[in-house]
Amino acid sequence: MPTPVNVAVVYYSATGTVSAIAEALAKDAEGAGAQVRLRKVAELAPQAAIDSNPAWAEHARATAGTQEVSPDDMVWADAVIFGSPTRYGNVSAQLKQFLDTLGGLWQAGQLADKVYSGFTASSTAHGGQESTLLALYQTIHHFGGILVPPGYTDPSKFVDGNPYGTSHVSGQGDIPVAEQTLTAARVQAERVVKFTRAIKAGLAAED
Repeated sequence: MPTPVNVAVVYYSATGTVSAIAEALAKDAEGAGAQVRLRKVAELAPQAAIDSNPAWAEHARATAGTQEVSPDDMVWADAVIFGSPTRYGNVSAQLKQFLDTLGGLWQAGQLADKVYSGFTASSTAHGGQESTLLALYQTIHHFGGILVPPGYTDPSKFVDGNPYGTSHVSGQGDIPVAEQTLTAARVQAERVVKFTRAIKAGLAAED
């Protein structure tokens, strides 16, 4: 029987692009045999800011029932796939706020030896996708986590061209997530589950 694997997909999305990728990753991880929790991080922006953007306001309403992440989800997970739109080449304040609440788990060693990966979206092709994922991955080094990016491990990765993680160019929100991004999500999710299962089985065998 395959080693059971728990995957948490933890993300922030304002207008829905990152949310769509998160849902695809969660579905693909389940398809690869993992138990999955799809969790959004808490919104920090004031309601007036949200209401000023119709797409943001609509997405907030549409995802009101999506469960927010808690530190318990991090403890439960064998692998965590983090997602954030790029914000000036970095992760969103909302995701960073959640990461900053994990100090207690970090001190207790409960974030170490898990698999981590990331995904993102930006308005333009050079809008900070790589720097956002690299900034996220600096945090993973501090966790003592095991980074599993997609790399160029599948022919499709030479098409989308991002070895750091699934990414999408959304324009002004008018470029929907389509086949190229969904293929990248599948490759990443399956790779995360594959290596999480192998690492977990190996650690159990050593014990």
